[in-house]
Amino acid sequence: MRIVAGLARLPAVSMLTGLALTVFAATAAAQVPEIRFARQFSMGYLQFNVMEKHRLLEKHAKAAGIPEVKVVWATFNSPAAMNDALLSGSIDIVSGGVPGLLTIWARTHGTANAVKGIAAFSSQPILLNTRNPNIKSITDFSDKDKIALPAVKVSVQAMMLQMAAAKQWGQANFARLDPLTVGMSPPDATIALLSDASEITSVFSVPPFQYQQLEKPGIHTVLTSTEVFGGPHTFTVAWTAAQFRDKNPALYKALVAAFQEATDMLNEDVKPAAQYWIDDVKSKLTVEKVAAIASGKDVKWTMVPESTVKYAEFMHAVGSIKLKPASWKDLFFPEIHGLSGS
Repeated sequence: MRIVAGLARLPAVSMLTGLALTVFAATAAAQVPEIRFARQFSMGYLQFNVMEKHRLLEKHAKAAGIPEVKVVWATFNSPAAMNDALLSGSIDIVSGGVPGLLTIWARTHGTANAVKGIAAFSSQPILLNTRNPNIKSITDFSDKDKIALPAVKVSVQAMMLQMAAAKQWGQANFARLDPLTVGMSPPDATIALLSDASEITSVFSVPPFQYQQLEKPGIHTVLTSTEVFGGPHTFTVAWTAAQFRDKNPALYKALVAAFQEATDMLNEDVKPAAQYWIDDVKSKLTVEKVAAIASGKDVKWTMVPESTVKYAEFMHAVGSIKLKPASWKDLFFPEIHGLSGS
């Protein structure tokens, strides 16, 4: 009887064992780390294109003892939207202009989920182009002119326009041109500028769209960001929250290593990355054209932050951020503090 009873219990034991195995498998699957990237439309994020194409994060994660990692890529147009996604936990790694980083750095400084930069992508100029022949400088803009840029007030282009206004009319008038600005994605802004019927007469854009605009007769450059800054400056950066870095130390180190390898690959030959970008955004530009822009004389693909404190000083002076960093190292996590940034 005891034997029969024991045999009678076997199916139940098997069911429990099967259930345990199922739970174990589900738990193991859930433990596969995930990293979610956000980028924008411009060519300022070629390292991400290279990382995605060559699975560099997966490569360095495996070398760090992480056999599998789920990588998700998303495209945004507004740094404000990306920062909201970062703080909500729906995105892990954000990329954009330096003002976007400064805004969220100041907002979260001293909190448990403080946000800092990972590294820079590049230093390169951005151009304010117009089809209005009467506009030779920013002093020629009238209420009838509309200036398209990726995001009003918070994008790097918006801040460059404010810096130019402050230089021209005094710091108290830094926002003088803000009412003329309209938030549009770079592709849509380019289409609008090239259309004589659009109310958009000027665009503060990004590469390669800014150079594509200049190919049409009658469109000329009013202002460059290097003129505003008085020299070269970081164009785009990547940032994340301290919680992500702290909870994923090995994965974060793998991210930095992948970023460095992608940067090295760009400096060896930018043409493959140009094709990756074309494929990603479905651009009709030729790979030769994109590669020529990405390897221009004023373009540097580097993780080294350049003139980021100058951005911060202006934003603090006009009240856009309430906190000013003592140095560029305050803005970035320690993994790149050995670089000669500014």
